[in-house]
Amino acid sequence: MGYEGGDQGQGVKRRACSCSKEDFLPEQSFQSWGNYIRALKETPTRLVDRVTTRSLDSAELEVKARSQHEMKRTLNWWDLMWFGMGAVIGAGIFVLTGIAAKKDAGPAVVLSYVVSGISALLSVFCYTEFAVEIPVAGGSFAYLRVELGDFVAFIAAGNILLEYVIGGAAVARSWTSYFATLCNKDSDAFLIHADGLADGYNELDPMAIGVIVLICIIAVLSTKGSSRLNYIASIVHVVVILFIIVAGLVKADTSNYTPFAPFHARGIFKASAVLFFAYVGFDAVSTLAEETKNPARDIPIGLVGSMVITTTIYCLLAITLCLMQPYDQIDEQAPFSVAFKAVGMDWAKYIVAFGALKGMTSVLLVGAVGQARYLTHIARTHMMPPWFAHVDPKTGTPINATICMLVATAAIAFFTRLDILSDLLSISTLFIFMLVSLALLVRRYYVSGVTPDADRNKLAACLSVILGASIATAIYWATSEGWIGFCFTVPIWLLATVALRVFVPRAREAKLWGVPLVPWLPSGSIAINIFLLGSIDGKSFERFAIWTAVLLLYYFFFGLHASYDTAKESESQFGQVEEGRKAAENDGVSNSENSQSKMQPTSA
Repeated sequence: MGYEGGDQGQGVKRRACSCSKEDFLPEQSFQSWGNYIRALKETPTRLVDRVTTRSLDSAELEVKARSQHEMKRTLNWWDLMWFGMGAVIGAGIFVLTGIAAKKDAGPAVVLSYVVSGISALLSVFCYTEFAVEIPVAGGSFAYLRVELGDFVAFIAAGNILLEYVIGGAAVARSWTSYFATLCNKDSDAFLIHADGLADGYNELDPMAIGVIVLICIIAVLSTKGSSRLNYIASIVHVVVILFIIVAGLVKADTSNYTPFAPFHARGIFKASAVLFFAYVGFDAVSTLAEETKNPARDIPIGLVGSMVITTTIYCLLAITLCLMQPYDQIDEQAPFSVAFKAVGMDWAKYIVAFGALKGMTSVLLVGAVGQARYLTHIARTHMMPPWFAHVDPKTGTPINATICMLVATAAIAFFTRLDILSDLLSISTLFIFMLVSLALLVRRYYVSGVTPDADRNKLAACLSVILGASIATAIYWATSEGWIGFCFTVPIWLLATVALRVFVPRAREAKLWGVPLVPWLPSGSIAINIFLLGSIDGKSFERFAIWTAVLLLYYFFFGLHASYDTAKESESQFGQVEEGRKAAENDGVSNSENSQSKMQPTSA
């Protein structure tokens, strides 16, 4: 990144909030219209380069210097575990449980949580190995850039950012609903209805904006401070959850569990796809690897531990809710508060609402911390303007990225209804988790310049069949009521995974901490994530396609050329450094030989 290196070399002090052209488009392709036209003409060549070129682990670690200041290593496994629980236990369980139980799964919603929990746990293992091996703030973006290339990483990055914006917006709107119940009002009491806007976007939520502004202030001040606040809020939250489970089971009526699965298996899996929203956020913990004291120890304990505890809590809460009320009488906006009112414990709804608010506040805080770090690392590669990569020297936090992401979150939260947000969010999340699992298989079985062509081709064939069989299974599930097709697609997936295990030698093993049961665990993660995508409605896929098209337009006109210039400049600088090092070594050898030759006559 030449322009930053030049600044540093000349001792120029950059302003944190400067907004010059150099902060947004410093690359050679944008220095003049002539340069830009030439860059556009070279788009096909540059695209091939970015698709085929892979980053190195060391390169992802080195780009941290482009933030000018390092983030502070202040977190341990205990912090990460509470960050993990704080990141996920919120709007998903306290709001979507009611929607999923009433519309899709009935009391069998607990099985929906088991399915989505298993899928999330498989993905957690894959994330953990990457986070330990490549401890940077980029999370899945950095992992995909190393194994699948810049282009795939950018598409994933766009969906990661969308995931966090939508997730934060959904949680902020849920915060408003539970705050209304805490004030003894209807869950939609603080929403403003706008007749002139389209349905689904006409219930305005100004309170959500206020909550996001408060979270933004906390997130930019200190990561450790955010951790402590999250820690306290999560403890209170867990205490309230235990109260809900114990007090709710006291009022349990087993007759409410009949029928157990009124919408049958299809409803269970449909609910699983939507409830994946409840697990969104744990990947934010992987973005904290750069601020973790001992990544090899702390990240596995923090990520896996928080996911196991969270899944257990979700299942217990789902069981409690459906034992308290018949599934068709559950309130969709504030299910737990209304359930306690229905069983004669009206006073308990205040405790429930308070606990839900605490949990959703934690989710918003961890999401704000995570999404800013994603954007920071993406900006370090210049796929996004480098202005977003600035880390404030005083707070050690990425202020620019944090503020901009939360402004986008507030705008979405102000207009958009929760059910629209949750479906779109699940698509982005499942898509990214699938790519990370795929990248892990590539990492274990392929090393560029080392793996023989024959082994590379066998790997590509096995992965293609695994993906194809998984996609076929999801399509068959979405379009057919039968089961015969599964007798073909599932065995094909199984045989492809066996072939990968038997016929393709591994190219590398994990250095510090590795995913167990490779290739079975990541292959299973790919299959289940794609399968759950088959349970999401068509309109959500249309919105996903529109967003992907927007990403591609930005990439082809800006991101591709900026990242291409930055990569080539880095390669040039690396080559000059290597040449200088070799020249110095040669000079050292020559000087040593001259000294020895001069010393020989004297000694004689």
